[in-house]
Amino acid sequence: MPAVDESPSNVLPPSVEGARRTMRAVVHRQYGEPEVLTLGEVERPVPGDDDVLVRVHAAGVNIGDHHLITGKPYLVRLSPFGGVPGPRHPVPGATMAGVVEALGAKVTGFRLGEEVYGQAAHGAFAEYVVVRAEHLAPKPRTLSFEEAAVVPWAATALQGLRDAGGVVAGQKVLIFGASGGVGTWAVQIAKALGAEVTALCSARNVERMRALGADEVIDYGKEDFVARGARFDVMLDLVGSRSLADCRSVLTPEGVYVACAGGGGDWVGPVFRIVGGLVSSWFTRRRFKTFVMAPNGKDLAFLTALVDAGKAKPVIERSYPMSEVADALRHVGEGHAQGQTVLRIVG
Repeated sequence: MPAVDESPSNVLPPSVEGARRTMRAVVHRQYGEPEVLTLGEVERPVPGDDDVLVRVHAAGVNIGDHHLITGKPYLVRLSPFGGVPGPRHPVPGATMAGVVEALGAKVTGFRLGEEVYGQAAHGAFAEYVVVRAEHLAPKPRTLSFEEAAVVPWAATALQGLRDAGGVVAGQKVLIFGASGGVGTWAVQIAKALGAEVTALCSARNVERMRALGADEVIDYGKEDFVARGARFDVMLDLVGSRSLADCRSVLTPEGVYVACAGGGGDWVGPVFRIVGGLVSSWFTRRRFKTFVMAPNGKDLAFLTALVDAGKAKPVIERSYPMSEVADALRHVGEGHAQGQTVLRIVG
């Protein structure tokens, strides 16, 4: 009688269980400019019971990654994603797309070989990454791996507009920083929610904003949006370069200002802006809202449906091979990105 294979179906397949227990990865050992990063071999992660091991094909690169690499503002180092005196996690990167390589013992919603995308806590700039199953979703069928790797950023726009801002159909929404990695998603999501959207950007991005569905586009080089006075129900601020007083002045009497950025320099970042906004909200009907984006499968499913229905799409400005990760991070750190930036892990 032949032997029966009783091994669980979610163990690492032979390709992963073979002799090579390491993987190629971007390694972050110290804070500094992107040049501190190196390419090296590190131990391959092992999924826990509620995790999925993903073979990464592409990863998104954004300003949050730049903050963690440089350790600025310095408060980043005290966060769960930072570390003192050096980085807590040796491999950076969060948003990614790839193929399921192994499943934790309690994971039932995915299958080996399935194409997925989502957001890891860290470690996406590598050949393999472990991701909580609840932070993953099947890859949109209409997108490549590179395109899907940047879709999780759209959750910031979605939660900022829908949850913090309470945007509903018919409202007027201003997107400050509309041409960036999150801003291009915000324009499209606000339109999908039924809002009348005004995009604030530089002259070189005006036509792109119109193509993404903005009802009105303001070139900040030619016109000061504050001079127009109150008119918006919600302002989503992805830049943080104007005073709170200026931003509030463009809101209707019960409008909502949603802060997703705040300047503040290298030490405390947006802390003073957030505290000032919350305190000043006690004296006006205009509300100040801020939030921390929380990855979740429900929002990823919403975004997948939006993308596959043709109501939103990624706007990829640049794509870099893994060997040029420093260039990719330097680009997003300059603060003038025109869409999303991708790191190619495979190919």
